[in-house]
Amino acid sequence: MQLIYDVSHNIAKIEQHMVDGKERTLCVHRKGSTRAFPPHHPLIPVDYQFTGQPVLIGGTMGTCSYVLTGTDQGMQETFGTTCHGAGRSMSRAKSRRNLDFQDVLDALAAQGISIRVASPKLVMEEAPESYKNVTDVVNTCHEAGISKKCIKLRPIAVIKG
Repeated sequence: MQLIYDVSHNIAKIEQHMVDGKERTLCVHRKGSTRAFPPHHPLIPVDYQFTGQPVLIGGTMGTCSYVLTGTDQGMQETFGTTCHGAGRSMSRAKSRRNLDFQDVLDALAAQGISIRVASPKLVMEEAPESYKNVTDVVNTCHEAGISKKCIKLRPIAVIKG
């Protein structure tokens, strides 16, 4: 399998950004977020200079995922930052207490999604019910102009190790 794209999230980086009309050196800490640089930014690979930096937004085992790109507006308003996922709506411990392993498997199977898992507790911890609605989060970022929706992906198989 070939790597298509990789980018860090939950990271602090020293970067150059415009603040009050002046270029400044900043430490940008992205927690629960990731870089989303716009087209023509010098720090993104040449393959993405016309589209902007790809942003991979993973959904859950039972929901879609997205590919977004960075925007000029996002660069100005958020230092080129957007979400990297929907975020949890239920803690891992609460998910294990409140969700049933077989119910989660059955719901995924009903959507035509195959799953292979090393531990049953991972199924409950990562169940779709454990997360906010990824489409709502992506739409919010898109409508705010900080990133642009490009591709919507549907899961067909899940491997949890």
